[in-house]
Amino acid sequence: MMLDHPEQISFLNRTKEVIMKNKGLLLTLVAAAGLFLAFYSPMNTAQKEATLMQSILTELNYYHYQPLEVNDALSEKVYGLFLDRLDGSRRWLTQSDVKQLEVWKTKLDNEANDGTFAFLDLATALQEAGIQKTQAWYREILAKPFDFKTKEAVETDGEKKPFAKNDQELKEYWRKQMKWETLSRLTEKLEKKEKGDADFKDKTDAELEADSRKDVLKVYDDWYVRLEKRKRNDFLSMYLNAFTNIFDPHTEYYEPVDKQNFDIGMSGRLEGIGARLQTDGENTKVSEIIVGGPAWKQGLLKDNDRIMKVKQEGETEWTDLTGMVINDVVQLIRGKPGSKVTLFIKKAEGGTTEEVTIERDVVILEEGFAKSLLIQSPQNEKIGYIRLPKFYADFNNKDGRRCAEDIAIELDKLKQANVQGIILDLRGNGGGSLRDVVKMGGFFVEEGPIVQVKSRARTPEVLTDDDPSVQYNGALIVMVDQFSASASEILAAALQDYKRAIIVGTGTSTFGKGTVQRFFDLDAVVRGNPEVKPLGEVKLTVQKFFRVNGGSTQLKGVVPDIILPNNWLYVKTGEQEEDFPMEWTQIDPVPFGQKVYSLAALPEIKERADARIKNNEVFQKIDQRAKRLKELRDDSEHTLNLDEYLAENKKLDEEDSIYDKLFDAEVVTNVQNLPVDLASMKGDESKVARNDEWLKGIKKDAYLLETLNIMHDMLTIK
Repeated sequence: MMLDHPEQISFLNRTKEVIMKNKGLLLTLVAAAGLFLAFYSPMNTAQKEATLMQSILTELNYYHYQPLEVNDALSEKVYGLFLDRLDGSRRWLTQSDVKQLEVWKTKLDNEANDGTFAFLDLATALQEAGIQKTQAWYREILAKPFDFKTKEAVETDGEKKPFAKNDQELKEYWRKQMKWETLSRLTEKLEKKEKGDADFKDKTDAELEADSRKDVLKVYDDWYVRLEKRKRNDFLSMYLNAFTNIFDPHTEYYEPVDKQNFDIGMSGRLEGIGARLQTDGENTKVSEIIVGGPAWKQGLLKDNDRIMKVKQEGETEWTDLTGMVINDVVQLIRGKPGSKVTLFIKKAEGGTTEEVTIERDVVILEEGFAKSLLIQSPQNEKIGYIRLPKFYADFNNKDGRRCAEDIAIELDKLKQANVQGIILDLRGNGGGSLRDVVKMGGFFVEEGPIVQVKSRARTPEVLTDDDPSVQYNGALIVMVDQFSASASEILAAALQDYKRAIIVGTGTSTFGKGTVQRFFDLDAVVRGNPEVKPLGEVKLTVQKFFRVNGGSTQLKGVVPDIILPNNWLYVKTGEQEEDFPMEWTQIDPVPFGQKVYSLAALPEIKERADARIKNNEVFQKIDQRAKRLKELRDDSEHTLNLDEYLAENKKLDEEDSIYDKLFDAEVVTNVQNLPVDLASMKGDESKVARNDEWLKGIKKDAYLLETLNIMHDMLTIK
């Protein structure tokens, strides 16, 4: 469980956002910091918690690909990981607090085996005390003006900062933190004042400083209200995941509601009213009405409306949502298709209140599905473009959407449009269904192996495409980046090994997740005992996957055939940055080959692309910026002097203005929807608006422009 900082604070531009993303940065708070309430497990939950811990340990031992012995060595790792998540930013605990916790450093294995949680109880009690006293501190600190003429700096990387020796030093940490956050807002206001902004031009610097402190105060007050809403289950989940994540980063415990949310993300399908919700202070606000859902069809519920109370069909009593955790609100509003829920809402426009009854239904989240376009290259070739955001699959409904089937449909549409080549965009695709990857790989080659999967203590299993037909036999490019992971890497690796497609990547490699996970229902582990259920599920790494050439994508990822520079070119990203990743290994290759398409000209294509990239002014500036961002990321100490801060900001703004202009121009000039897709959007203003935004982004994509040039070389170099 990760809890973001109370607000994503903009430092006027993307460069300053990078500064804030330093590992352990004070402005990014770990979830464990949400441990606001001191508690001891009541007796009626102790049995469930013990059962939950022991069930997870049982599943880890039986099914994890690389089980670990639950001993003192593991205990020390769990302790370190949990402490980092508890207070990695050094906000709440002092050295004396940590000393109390260190007593348990080698005893957490014993607690786990016994099903007891004295360490967690102590940790949360210490956290509560820290949060209570720091709330008084930040309010006291923000009540007085800051002196921004002094020469001092703040360290924003928790890993570089020790736990405070005592409360006095901890309060000083908070003073500098509040000063820095106020300074960032004050700088923004001063710059707007200098530009003559109507909201700022008539205010004195002192008034702007006071307004900045008020802004910070509101952010923290709102955040602390949310901290108060954390429940025992939230704290327990975080602790349990400190155990599971020692085995590997992708082995995790899921509460029932978390598993439900995971399934929705994978399937693109939910049952409810079709509205996205968010917490707004003590209230629940509608952040988005999903197009095509029940709320959208009814038309009464709107964005930014506040839902004050909920009443189920057949009930007379309302449930007041004031102060309720968002997951609990969602559980009250979701429900089976055909059932009804009544909402008591306060309208965003006018502030009036009314009751709205909505009949729940199946809601399809269209934006996560595959879609395609027709693009004319600079050399006037007709190119098909397919965007696949994730490898989705509805495992719970036989008629649900699956990405392989949808990609087959998009390929047919593009073939009917007589495209000369196809670009498959997997940038940012974090993976998903393994079965669909295998099937999708078969669309581009004759029957043969797509990936090898190895379970613990077993010989590798070769997953093959058994269909000799080929869905598409033309020129193919796959676009990836450092966030293309898991299933994306399987497909890219297979097509690269077969020499069936050119892999074009923004970054030196893909994410590097070479493992396969499976969910296990913990209720099935425990016979009877209905009083402790539902326990939730645990997602375990049960297999590693390997390329057909025997190599692994674990840690190393897929190295693109052609690399385009991006902002993170010189920064470590992906699996290698995770805690306790599994190691890279390799196995024997399997026979593979294809006669569908020849990439004999790849060396010349690559040579031409490298020359263009080297001489491309846009990519030159992106490379310079990537080096600069590496410097900014490494520099985690920042001035608290206003003049120095303004000077730094001015320099960063100048750099940013140059960078931002790189993406202002429309460089991919001829982009069109397929006629059949345009017909499906007709009359739906929301779909049309989202599509227009998508097309606008495509037209400004410098990476896609170079990929089109590479496609031209594929089509012309023989």
